[in-house]
Amino acid sequence: MEIKDVDIRSLLSAYDKRNILDIKKVSFKGVEGRDVYNITAPFYSNGDEYIAGRVEPRENEVESRIMFFVKKDDIWILDKTSPVFHMQDPFVCIINDELIFGGVEITLEHDAINYSTVFFRGKDIHNLERFAKGPCGMKDIRLILLPQDNIGVFTRPQGVIGGKGRIGFMDIASIDDLSRLEDKDYFAAPLLKDDFHYDEWLGVNAVYILKNGLVGVLGHIACCTEDAEKKSCKNYYPITFVLDIRTNTSIGMKIIAIRDDFPVGEAKDKTLRNVLFPGGIVRHDDGTATMYAGASEAESYEVKLIDPFLEYEK
Repeated sequence: MEIKDVDIRSLLSAYDKRNILDIKKVSFKGVEGRDVYNITAPFYSNGDEYIAGRVEPRENEVESRIMFFVKKDDIWILDKTSPVFHMQDPFVCIINDELIFGGVEITLEHDAINYSTVFFRGKDIHNLERFAKGPCGMKDIRLILLPQDNIGVFTRPQGVIGGKGRIGFMDIASIDDLSRLEDKDYFAAPLLKDDFHYDEWLGVNAVYILKNGLVGVLGHIACCTEDAEKKSCKNYYPITFVLDIRTNTSIGMKIIAIRDDFPVGEAKDKTLRNVLFPGGIVRHDDGTATMYAGASEAESYEVKLIDPFLEYEK
């Protein structure tokens, strides 16, 4: 799998803001005094439309919770009957008519924060059972039901393998096999080859099967830069690209939004202002799509844009 001749600078140079049609802040009720960000795209459970979001007090990420909000009259309201998870950065997908839900679980060991991606499954949000966990330190593990009925698994190792963060891909026979994977299996997944600088990192946020069997990937790329006060600032950009699992090649990586095109808003910290973390995309029949994303680790937005995958389905 190869992504050639790209880095953040070249992707920003090619970025076309004309693809963005509208940007709207998403508001939530029932969690006043706390921020809701890094939301999923809307999904259905028992006939109701939901969004899962990361909810936390601005000053303490260890107190993060994932909560479910139900749509009523175009307003997202906390569903007080739904479970609450002590996790960050939710994701959802449907595999064989079963809801697969997950997030990043936080543990504290000797005052150090550790992260793991954990997975739940069930018929709806009120009947979720934990069934798998990725390696300690690995965020952004994502799943997709492939056309051959096997399961694609996107990984995101860091360290000796993956540096600051790279994307790997493997497939397993069934969703049941996810619980049988060992840590070494995640790190053995072949990495997408890329030309990104070692100080840049990337990961997968959501995955979609296109009409022609290709895999559409919504992800992020990131780097750190120094501000005028010599403070390290994080920069996160939503990206899309397309993966052909038959030939192990990927094409069309592009940045689809930047924080400067959004309204001025709240931020957890000024060093996090330039962070956009996409949660999912809803594709429409008219050639447009709506992306749902967290901004500056404090707010949530929906972004209507030209469907970034449409040209690859022709």
